[in-house]
Amino acid sequence: MGLFLIVLMCVATVLLIRNMNKRIRRLPDSFPVAGERERVAEIARLDADLERSAAAPDEDVEANRSASAAAAEEAEVEGVRDGGSDSAAGDGPAKA
Repeated sequence: MGLFLIVLMCVATVLLIRNMNKRIRRLPDSFPVAGERERVAEIARLDADLERSAAAPDEDVEANRSASAAAAEEAEVEGVRDGGSDSAAGDGPAKA
């Protein structure tokens, strides 16, 4: 019974190898680059959008928005530094 299974597996392997060789021979030598045109068009569109946005800034953006956010963050950090000095000494749990 074991010899029968070994022979059966060998025959199946040989048939699979022959089938794969036929399929490999049918493949073309080189494949066309899929989506190359789409990729180039997308890059050109993004470049045009970038140039357009650099030429005329949007009016929706607040002036000095990052400066005001930085100032608010500085105030928060200062509040933490003042309140956190007691717990840094290790006197116990921090009080809120």
